[in-house]
Parts: sequence; C-alpha cells; structure tokens
Amino acid sequence: MTDVSLARNSALMALGTVVSRLLGFVRTSTLTGVVGIGLAADTFDVANTLPNQFYLLLAGGVLNAVLVPQITKAATHDDGGHEFVNRLLTISFAIIAGATVLVTALAPVLVRLFSQGWNEEALGLATAFAFICLPQVLLYGVYTLLGQVLNARGHFAAYMWAPAVANVVAIAGLVVFRFAFGKQVPIGEWTPSMIWLLAGTATLGVAAQALVLVIPLRRIGFRYRPVWGVRGYGLGSASRVALWTFAAIGVSQLGFIVTSKVMTRAGDLLHRAGEVGAGKAAYGVAFLLFMLPHSLITLSLVTALFTRMSQAAHAGRTSEIVDDVARGLKMPAVVLLPATVAAVLLGAPAVRVAFPGNSPEEASAIAGVMIAMMLGILPFGWLYLVQRVYYAYEDAKTPFYLQVVVTVVATVANLIAAVVPPERTGVVVGLGQTISNTVAAVLGLWLLRRVLGSLHLRSTTQLYVRVAIASVVAAVPTGLVVWLLHQVLPQDADGNLTWAASLVVVVVGLAVLFPVALAVAHALRVREVAVLLDPVVRRVRARRG
Repeated sequence: MTDVSLARNSALMALGTVVSRLLGFVRTSTLTGVVGIGLAADTFDVANTLPNQFYLLLAGGVLNAVLVPQITKAATHDDGGHEFVNRLLTISFAIIAGATVLVTALAPVLVRLFSQGWNEEALGLATAFAFICLPQVLLYGVYTLLGQVLNARGHFAAYMWAPAVANVVAIAGLVVFRFAFGKQVPIGEWTPSMIWLLAGTATLGVAAQALVLVIPLRRIGFRYRPVWGVRGYGLGSASRVALWTFAAIGVSQLGFIVTSKVMTRAGDLLHRAGEVGAGKAAYGVAFLLFMLPHSLITLSLVTALFTRMSQAAHAGRTSEIVDDVARGLKMPAVVLLPATVAAVLLGAPAVRVAFPGNSPEEASAIAGVMIAMMLGILPFGWLYLVQRVYYAYEDAKTPFYLQVVVTVVATVANLIAAVVPPERTGVVVGLGQTISNTVAAVLGLWLLRRVLGSLHLRSTTQLYVRVAIASVVAAVPTGLVVWLLHQVLPQDADGNLTWAASLVVVVVGLAVLFPVALAVAHALRVREVAVLLDPVVRRVRARRG
C-alpha cells in the first residue's frame, strides 16, 4: 500500500466516521433531549453500555487483534484463505452467540454490578432496558467479524460507514418516542411501550449495522459457509493471541466497573440533592465527544496502517513498520494538538451547540469531563498504535501488561474521584483516564524499541514541540476573540450565551484557531502540514490558472 493509497483509504474511512459521528451526535443530542442526563438517563446508559462492555470482554479486542493478521497470512493459502476464514468465523460466531445468551440471562446481576446507590425502581428500569439491549453483543460480534474480513482484504470504507445505519435507525426511534410520549419521563412513569421503543430501536440499529456489511462482502466475492473444526489449520497462534487479548479486555472491564459505579453514585447523589452535574450519562456524552477526534484522525489512520504492518511483520520487513509507527505518531498530532487547545477554549459552548436539549449548566458539567479527557487525546492514540504494532507481531502479552498499567492507574484516580464532591467526580475520572493512558503509552513505546530498535523519536518530538508552540500561539488570538464575543453576543437572564451565540463562538473560534495554528506550524517547517494542505493549495492554484 503506497502513501497515496494509505491517504486515500484513511480519508475514505475518516469521511465515513465523520458521517457516523455526526449522526451519533444527532442521536445523543436527541436522546438527551428525550431523557435528559438525570437518573432515568443513567439507567438507560448503563443498560445500553453493557452490550459494548461485554462484547469487548468476550470478543471485541480479541477479534480486532486476531483476525487481520490471521486473514492476511491466510491469503497466501492455495484457496486464498477462504476455508481458513470460514472456520475462524464459524467458531467465533458460535462463541459469541453462546456468550450472548448467558449475559442476557444475567441482566439483573449485571445492572447491579455496574451501578451504585440506586433504589429498586431505578434498578428495575435499568434491568428492563438491559434485557432488550444485551442481544446487541451478538450483533456487534457479527459486525466486527464481517468488517475485519473486509479490512484484511483492503476494503475499509464499509466498516466505517456501517455505524451510520445504526444511528439512523436509533434516531428514528427517538423521534417517534418524542412525539408519542414527550420528553424526560420521570423514573417511575416508564411503561413497557416506552421501554421497548427506546431500547428496541437501539438494538434494531445495531442489527442493521451488522447486516449491511453482507453487501460489500458479496461484491468482493466472499461467501460465508459454516465450516467446523480448527485443528491443523494454524489457529494455535491465533488462540494464544486471543487468550492474552481476552485477559487484557477483562482487566479493562474490571476497571470500567469501578468507573461505572463511581459515576452512577455521583449521579444519584446529585439527583437526590436536586443539583446539576455529571453522572453516568453525562460521562458517556463527554466520552463521545472525546472519541470524535480520535476516531476521525487516529483510528482511521491506524486501521489502514494495521493491515500493512501485519503484512510487513509476516514478511520480516521491520524498517517498514518503523516508518509506519513514525507516521502513526506524527500525522495525528498536526490536528490533535490544536484540537486539544480548541477543547479547552471552546468546550462549554461546543457542548451547548452539539446538544441543544441540555441546559447551560448541564453543558458545562459535560464540558468539564470532556476537557479533562481531551488533555490525553494524543497519548490515547499512542497507546492504540503501540497495541496494533504488537498485534501485528501476534504478541498480545505485552498489550495485556500495558492494559494492567492503564487499569491500575485509572482505578486509583476513580477511587479518589469517589471521595471528592459529586460535582467534581467526572473531572477527576477524566483526568485519571488521561494520566493512565499517558503512563501506559510511554511505557509501551519504550518497550517497543526492544522489538523494532530505534523508533526515530527525536524527529517526532521535534514535530510535537513545533506544533505545540503553534497551537499555543494560535490560542492567544482565539482566546481574545472568544472573550470579545462573550461581551457582545446575546445572553439569557442568567448570563449564559444563547444557543445561537454559542454557535457563533464555536464557528469563529475554530476559524481563527486552526488556520493560525497550521500557518505557524508550516512556518516552523512542520512537513506534515504541507502534506495536509497540498491538495487544497493545488486546487486553488488550478482554479486561478
């Protein structure tokens, strides 16, 4: 895969992610408008998060770590790897289906495990939601299995575009709910029809997300047929990777249980006191905002890099992997460092714009958690890249140790968060996430040098310093413009900017910050900025010519 094709694949995936994430914002904004961010919202958030957590525990990371390297190697088989892939899919489908039945039956236990301080009424509502949402575990498994077959064969777009379908279905369900039942239904007034409509359309959306991948698979000539039996087909190394990856995800989920308990407890305390603050649902919204730049920039790039790193690792071409690690470290920073500054300066109005159903106080609470997370957006991407390098070498043991580091550090922060005032809990949890990912990422890069030799980090560090300087320089005029806009734009009776005024602040702030940051970085000879801007410059020159 050339740099041009890498850029094309990354851009295509990023476009799909943009559409999916924008629809995700619409979905979350509509959801918060319907159920708010209070106790009822927390019950649905816990229930609808359970499938993601248990899918990750049972298969998600395992499939992502195992399938691409294994399918890439299988492509050298006489039949192009078709039988091997069918065997791998068959055993994976069977395991995920069995696990889905088990976790769905355990819904009441799981709701209690992931919550803290709720009364029986809240537990009952969350359990009802969970029974309908937990079958998503199987559907997420089908989506990932089919998607990784496409990725391993160099077809990336459909996998990134499919979540848009899920969001469209879920949004439709929320719109129907809004017209049928109103909004922010109190915790004790939920009827079976309400529960089935809200949770059922969420699950139906995930089903559509999985099934839509059948179309591109058929177009590339792949036909799935169940084939049982795994002995003698080279799955021994895959099973070892799967076991270590399962252990890593297990450690991660133990940590998330603590996070969930801490955040649901904070939300319950705020609800009892009649105060506005960040509970579990608000934490979920903040995490969605945090994941947007990671998904658009780092995830799209590393997904494309992972396939060719797996090929290079299988062929023993270490220098190519070193080059790809450098790309994965440098290219996202050009956008993510200015994005971090943007989050600090524009966080509250951005949340207000993205989720107009929330009050200014709710938006401020969400923004505080999001900013704490955004401070660690780059280290989060480093760790994601390092893990994929090890998976390319079919080494899942080292990522397991790194995940232990993440979980231990984050859990210490969560325990601290549990004893601070509840309105500050979410910020402390977010800072703990930033610190834990930074520690693990630095350790991972240090360990990676033992596998690859020099990673040429000096040039990467120089790029980071230059882009950081450019971002700080850009923050000065941006901060001044934001302050001036706050003085002249309309505000409500409590002194908060209106939604329209918040939109103006965000648009103008971004229009100042990013061009100034990129211009300064370009003046400081950051080559990646030129690569980023070259297509735009060429088009402008062509039109002038």
